[in-house]
Amino acid sequence: MGLKSRLQQSKILVAPGVYDGLTAVLATDAGFEALYLSGAAVAYTRLGRPDIGLSTASEMADTMALIADRTPLPVIIDADTGFGNALNAQRTMRTYERAGASALQLEDQSYPKRCGHLTNKSLISCAEMTGKISAMADARASGETLIIARTDAIAVEGFSAALDRAEAYLEAGADVLFVEAPQDRTQLEYIGAQFASRIPLLANMVEGGATPITDANDLEQQGFSIAIFPGGIVRAIGRTAQTYYNSLHANGSNKPFADRMFDFDGLNEVIGTKEQLEIGARYDVKN
Repeated sequence: MGLKSRLQQSKILVAPGVYDGLTAVLATDAGFEALYLSGAAVAYTRLGRPDIGLSTASEMADTMALIADRTPLPVIIDADTGFGNALNAQRTMRTYERAGASALQLEDQSYPKRCGHLTNKSLISCAEMTGKISAMADARASGETLIIARTDAIAVEGFSAALDRAEAYLEAGADVLFVEAPQDRTQLEYIGAQFASRIPLLANMVEGGATPITDANDLEQQGFSIAIFPGGIVRAIGRTAQTYYNSLHANGSNKPFADRMFDFDGLNEVIGTKEQLEIGARYDVKN
């Protein structure tokens, strides 16, 4: 089922964060219906750097293409600010769409952006953002490709201004609204009350971020259609990897860590090594 059709259902869609082919396979096997590729996750893993606008459009598109090759699930991709003006945003739409994205998330921060849960953000004008939304809508090859409009205005201009911007982005043609970093449950509930009857809403769950962590069922009751957990996998793997490296350094062996890792055969099973070799054998030259 395509993402656009799935969002017509009343049940909330949970999209976990992924950042490469392996995490995409693991999330798919876990039973999720959609995935989320964040610029933050790519910065954390490919660059070992913070989410302050360092990831490039080409790095994101390359990562998207690799993920699309490993999973049939629809992927929501972080398009940041569109990487420039309206023309840049159009190019980003075409590039990400060709790479296999089902939805692009565009935000109203100035370029370069920073993580929505960091301080000292700055915004472009509402008019410039609505122009980008319209430009991306004109550039998409398929009406099935969705535009998720995000506003970071709560931390910069206040909650009321964020709602005003969201209204303008809805009018400009956004398919989904994403009001970033609500400060408390009251704000979450207010967003749902104002918009849920008119357009799907996305909630962003960031461990240790500005928004209280809320489970998917609760968010659904508040009117949200999508819950993303974009960086959880990086925080989980980062913590595990730190412990693993410390253990190997201290012990000179992986034996103390063996019960917390795949062995050779276990990982090959997850990534489908046997199946790939069987497919390759079909094309071997027969003498």
